[in-house]
Amino acid sequence: MTKTPRHIAFIMDGNRRWAKSNMLPVVEGHRRGANTLKDMVKASAERGIEALSFYAFSTENWKRSDEEVMALMKLLRVFLKKEAKFFKENDLRFVHLGNSEDDMLPEDIVSGLAQMQADTSENKGMSVCIAINYGGRDEILRAVKASGGDADRFEASLDTAGLPDVDMLIRTSGEQRLSNFLLWQMAYAELFFTQKPWPAFKEADLDEILTAFKSRNRRFGGSTASA
Repeated sequence: MTKTPRHIAFIMDGNRRWAKSNMLPVVEGHRRGANTLKDMVKASAERGIEALSFYAFSTENWKRSDEEVMALMKLLRVFLKKEAKFFKENDLRFVHLGNSEDDMLPEDIVSGLAQMQADTSENKGMSVCIAINYGGRDEILRAVKASGGDADRFEASLDTAGLPDVDMLIRTSGEQRLSNFLLWQMAYAELFFTQKPWPAFKEADLDEILTAFKSRNRRFGGSTASA
């Protein structure tokens, strides 16, 4: 079995704490976090990873202050406009994870996400999944509804249809929980937690965790296999 994970999920925690510890506005933490996301995409593509999933905005994040939510939506608009070229140049496939039909996301963002996904659907490189207005339980309920309860159609109805299950989760900033992220897909994922806040997470940190992943013996219920 390969010692390189096919699919890595990131819970990008600590943007606000990083900003406050550096006496910067909260939105600056999110901006730096967006830069780290891009750095991880580049580094992971170089290491042969097939898919990345980033937890950017959960269904619970709407409870944050109006000011912060508006700032995050503004950053998302900039990302959709600015990074289309980056995805094209690097042959990356964009995948939106999350609910785009519950009227929570602004219409221009819904259309922007759909457009980027359509524009990159034929790309052959790594899949980059961004979870926006996403909740794991919500995804499962939507998939059950879309599949009509047909077990054979269930996985094809998930937001991650066609992608491998998550092999490895990395969560930054010291928290140690799944927070309703990719609950179905992470059934047998290896979990890694770091104290570093997301804006401070670097390529060397990714390599350290990849090395640790290779040393683990992965267990899939009745079998034991080297990672």
